[in-house]
Amino acid sequence: MDTALRAGVAALERSVAYCLGSVTLAAPPMLARPTPCAGWNLRDLLEHVIDSMAALEEAVTVGRVTMRPPAEAGDVLPRVRERASRLVGAWARACGASLVRVEQAHLSTPLVAGAGAIELAVHGWDVARTCRADRPIPADLADELLDLAVVLIRAGDRPGRFGRPVAVPGDAPPGDQLLAFLGRTPI
Repeated sequence: MDTALRAGVAALERSVAYCLGSVTLAAPPMLARPTPCAGWNLRDLLEHVIDSMAALEEAVTVGRVTMRPPAEAGDVLPRVRERASRLVGAWARACGASLVRVEQAHLSTPLVAGAGAIELAVHGWDVARTCRADRPIPADLADELLDLAVVLIRAGDRPGRFGRPVAVPGDAPPGDQLLAFLGRTPI
């Protein structure tokens, strides 16, 4: 496995761990709560996280993302954990930098891993916030993901995939800076 892929997989694994730590705060009565993601309750957000993990697993196992969510049934909380386990296992077996087809684009596997790491870390924060927990994204992870987000996220992604950046003080922790860059208001 090359250096870039190892770094991408390491960031993805840390983001999955952070996200799962937030999911452990959730309980079935909380699933109807609104989240920082406009229009989504916690159940919707967790279904999205499951879909994202499935897409990331598909990316590394077959080299493409079909943008079709998996047809899964059952309680959302155990499904998140099961999907996370499958995702980490699939990326741990990744053997080299290759390309992943996402719609008409071809992206490197390290880039896909990094984008997935951003997605899962930030949604982990969303889950924690929805559960009314103060659970910042670890500073070293957030710092790494912010560097990547600045490169990956373009003006065309806003509004839509991400909100407009929110102002935070220059000395804000890296997690707050990442969240603000992605359009969330860190509290």
